[in-house]
Amino acid sequence: MLFDTHTFIGVDPSGGRKPFTYAAFDAQGHLLTLADGEMEDVLAFLGGQQAALVAVNAPQRPNSGLVRETRQSLPLLHQSGRAQDMRMAEHNLRERGINVSATPARREYCSAWVQSGFDFYRRLATLGYQLHSNEKNNRTFVETHPQACFAVLLGQLPLSRASLEGRLQRQLILSEQGLRIRDPMDFFEELTRHKILKGNLPLELLYTPEQLDALAAAHTAWLVATKPDETTLLGDSAEGQITLPIRELKEKY
Repeated sequence: MLFDTHTFIGVDPSGGRKPFTYAAFDAQGHLLTLADGEMEDVLAFLGGQQAALVAVNAPQRPNSGLVRETRQSLPLLHQSGRAQDMRMAEHNLRERGINVSATPARREYCSAWVQSGFDFYRRLATLGYQLHSNEKNNRTFVETHPQACFAVLLGQLPLSRASLEGRLQRQLILSEQGLRIRDPMDFFEELTRHKILKGNLPLELLYTPEQLDALAAAHTAWLVATKPDETTLLGDSAEGQITLPIRELKEKY
């Protein structure tokens, strides 16, 4: 297979004490790495890859005003300027009921983690990573969105990512995709009345929300390379398109 030697990596720059979480799979779906750290840690890992496709859970750049320019044909938008201050990809997701953060037109108005994402893409380019296309390149990247990934894979909006049930649901979604990760059903096998009463739940069997987001991105990267017909692009290339792990989107989620 063309991508047998590739590593498929998901990066989640969600902020916090260790602002980056990243996961990597081989072509057979084996989990190679699941770690967190600073931007430099992720870049060092990516720099060591001979061939890799990276999916990043962050906007590539601020919006360029496309939504504002076409507001007359976008019925969801209100008349206020703030409601139009987003990228086309984000509007496309909101239109389908998937609520995602808007990326403002000016960098300084973006949240810290989004600005960190902009910097990360810039650093990716210095390592020789290019936007994924039909042209042959051993180091490429795409943009994705974890909430949207889980929604389209599930066929409906997922439960809260921070909740126990939301983590179980997301881990099961990924397990159902064939990823060789921890089986979330093991959590229930380890539950006892005593553990529940004492509040000693086997949480070590579940991934954190950030890890699940990185795993979803890595799965999306794998699909882009191995089953591109099973993915969808949203938005305009001038602003950065979002890649999702589904062949066809539903009207509403």
